[in-house]
Order: sequence, then structure tokens, then C-alpha cells
Amino acid sequence: MKKRIDLNCDLGEWKTSGGASLDESIMPFISSCNIACGGHIGNEESMRSTIRLAEKYGVKIGIHPSYPDKKNFGRIVMDISSEELEQSLYNQMSTFKKYLDNEGAILHHIKPHGALYNQAAKDQKIAKIVISVIKQMDLKIPIYLPPISVSKRLAVKAGLKVVQEVFADRAYEIDLSLRDRSLNGAVIDNEKDILTQLKSMVFKNEVLTYSGIIKPIIAETICLHSDTNGAVQLAKTIHEFLKNNGIEIIPT
Repeated sequence: MKKRIDLNCDLGEWKTSGGASLDESIMPFISSCNIACGGHIGNEESMRSTIRLAEKYGVKIGIHPSYPDKKNFGRIVMDISSEELEQSLYNQMSTFKKYLDNEGAILHHIKPHGALYNQAAKDQKIAKIVISVIKQMDLKIPIYLPPISVSKRLAVKAGLKVVQEVFADRAYEIDLSLRDRSLNGAVIDNEKDILTQLKSMVFKNEVLTYSGIIKPIIAETICLHSDTNGAVQLAKTIHEFLKNNGIEIIPT
């Protein structure tokens, strides 16, 4: 049987006037996208536009909620109450779902963003909040999470379908957490190194961690960040690499 994998990208993160153009340039090479819904970035225009682009290119659509922290792009853990975080996530996801329904599009998955994703991977309280909001909204859709994580364990226990995600452009620590972006080597932007990491994860089910230790890992979906240097060319390169190696790029 031909091996299949989903290639996803975080989109709708318009930091400049060229945000929509960047999104459209990446769309032909991916199978699913995670659209920012106002927590770390995003507004009605960016959400609706990115939804339409995904529909145009046949890319599956996911909600990409985060800590409500535009200042730090959702990449720093916020010291807010559980109630505030839960309400913010509910508002982000409800707003996005409203625009999605208005556009006549279908929701495929959910993927937490940045610090929320990483914190939920190790913090039971945060993971429970994310899962609680999904259950409140009765979203019977997959959630993209790290293969070895608290969030995955609790999501499975709650009856959610988990798609195990790996990162093409991020370094891993020995516990399989993503290396903090404030540290050297956290983001991989060398094409050769990215493809080497991908080959290991996809074909050997393992990854070379930053400390030099090889750890087992399962890749069902691969994430590429749209704000990584050279993201468009990288998306094309990864797409071609997978296709040339007999991998079918298809949503989970």
C-alpha cells in the first residue's frame, strides 16, 4: 500500500500586506491548513480570504486558536486564568466557525498554535481547557497534536481523534518537545537539514534530537510554518520530495 501523509501549514498570519499572496503561493503544495483566528493574529478579512483560498485549491481547513497575545504572536505562555483562556479560545473558535459557515466551507480539524500547543503538550490543566472547548462546541473533528504529549493522551481519553504531527522546520529536544524559539537552533531553515529530518521521520519513524540522541516518533501530518524563511520554496521542495519518494500527500 502506498504511504500517505498530510502536509499542513499555518496560514492567515498576515504580518505584512503580502500575507494573502504568501498564503496563495503555498496553497498548491499542501493538503491542509491551520488558519489563525484572532488570538495571535487574524481578523475577518484574513480569515475569510484564507478560507476562500483553501476552497479554491482544495486544501482542508483547520482552526488555529492560541493564547490571546498578538504582541508576542502567541509564542509565549500567558499568565491568565483558566476561565479567561477558556473564554478566549471559545470566542476565537466560534468567530472562525461563523465565517466558515458563511463561506459555505467545511471544518476539517483543529490545531492549537504556538505556546498553547507546546504548553498543552506538557501541562494537564492547559490540555484540559483546550479539550473542554472542543467538546463544548461539539466539534467532531480531528485535533493535530504531538505524538508524545499530555494533550494527546487526554484527547484520546476524551474520545477525540488525534492526528500525530511532526515539524519540518523545528528542532526537537530529547523529550520530543519542540526546542524553545528563544534558543539557538530552534528553527531549521536549511533545506538540506529539513529534508534529512523529514526523511528520518517519515521513513524511519525517528528523529535526531538537538542533543544528538535519536528518538522514535510517528508522523501522520507534517507542519510547515508560513513565516519560516523561504516558506514558499520550502513547501514546494517538501512536496516534491514526498512525491518523488512515493508518498501520497493527502489529508488525514
